[in-house]
Amino acid sequence: MIPLTQVAALAVRDFRNLERVDVTLPAEGIAVVGENGQGKTSLLEAIAYVEQLRSVRGARDRDLVRFDAPAFHVHAEVHGPEGARRLGVGADRAGRKRVTRDGVELPRITDALGALPSVLVAPRDVALVADGPAERRRFLDIALALTSARYLHALRQYRAALDRRNAALRDAARHRRGTAAVAAWEPALAEHGAVLVSERRAWVEEHRAEFTRLAHAIGEGGVAAMAYATALADDAAVEDALRAALDRTREHDLRRGSTHAGPHRDDLALTLDGRDLRVVGSAGQQRTGAIALRLLEAATLRARRETLPVLLLDDPFAELDNRRAARVLDLLLEAGVGQVVLCVPRPEEIPERFTRLARYRIADGALAEGS
Repeated sequence: MIPLTQVAALAVRDFRNLERVDVTLPAEGIAVVGENGQGKTSLLEAIAYVEQLRSVRGARDRDLVRFDAPAFHVHAEVHGPEGARRLGVGADRAGRKRVTRDGVELPRITDALGALPSVLVAPRDVALVADGPAERRRFLDIALALTSARYLHALRQYRAALDRRNAALRDAARHRRGTAAVAAWEPALAEHGAVLVSERRAWVEEHRAEFTRLAHAIGEGGVAAMAYATALADDAAVEDALRAALDRTREHDLRRGSTHAGPHRDDLALTLDGRDLRVVGSAGQQRTGAIALRLLEAATLRARRETLPVLLLDDPFAELDNRRAARVLDLLLEAGVGQVVLCVPRPEEIPERFTRLARYRIADGALAEGS
């Protein structure tokens, strides 16, 4: 039996529209009912923030601080396979962030990354399919950085080298200098970029058949497929190929002022019957693809972290017909459900499987027990 991770207690201060929330959560979770704009999504994002240490929407920390407040704070008592831990994270309007574990401030924020395994499923996940490659790269980066120390290290090093190479490109163009300073950052980009490409490819290869199965199980009649799209040759010498690509595109990059070769340009290609799902898919089909990706994210956490993650469901069946909604719920139960925090606009939208969850109501950012 896979052990579960649970939030035993949560305290939120001045996070988005939540001024003060204190709640004790049962092991099976809670159901929260409230109209749109009352704080349901903010509550789920606060929990997810403890895991990712950043906004799940990509917002800046300063923009998460409640209006007129100087900073936000989120504290969670987490029970998991490693025992009980007290996690805290906060940031002020200047963007300064502070992370604590068991009351002790951590010198490196990344030491707490992934300490609360969770998966957030929400209607806006359709952006994973409908929007550009940046959304899907971000999905891969989060799923892998939270489950692979090697990937997280490579990602940090790659981004730092990329920023410096781009700065060197702009400096060389502005002052009409040579490209030696640009080329100096290419070995690091090739070394760490090769790790990113290799691990992304391995993840896609491991889960591509399951993506197809999940999409079909949810209700897709066509063949949904997933592949890793990169301009690099599909062989073992990724680092050499990336180094050669950077060398080949250097003059072009100098004219454009940015780096055009590397994993920061790759994509997670999603197709339906061989055609781009972003182009040919209906809203329901795109939502199906996005839910399949979230289910794979949960599976990755279960396998690599050996725990059932907290399942954060934000009106998860919105815009789905009853048949697809029922199949999504079946797949969630099939995979194994640990603690659930379910948010819906109305009590009647709570699935029967979750009607036994402790009931809360949220209004104007205030959480109160009872339906």
